[in-house]
Amino acid sequence: MIDAVQIILLLVIITLAILLLVLGIQVFFILREIRQTVMKANKVLDDTGAIARSVTGPISSVATLVQGVSTGAVVGKVVNMLLRTFMKDKEEDPDGKTK
Repeated sequence: MIDAVQIILLLVIITLAILLLVLGIQVFFILREIRQTVMKANKVLDDTGAIARSVTGPISSVATLVQGVSTGAVVGKVVNMLLRTFMKDKEEDPDGKTK
């Protein structure tokens, strides 16, 4: 014959088994949503990388242009200084007299 203690113990075991089953199903759904979220975040990061690459090209071109202009300005200053020096030397006669 089954005692009251055995019946209560059986009910507790069945209740715990049902609760663990429900908990396992919930954990499965949570893990599935985390997986989907990570996949979406990965897609966003890939899109961000593509946007960054598309922006980097024109910025690099502008930086190269600015560097070329600044190099040209420095070369222009040097050439201008050399021309002034050359013209100053040219203005003097071989006798040492200035015109």
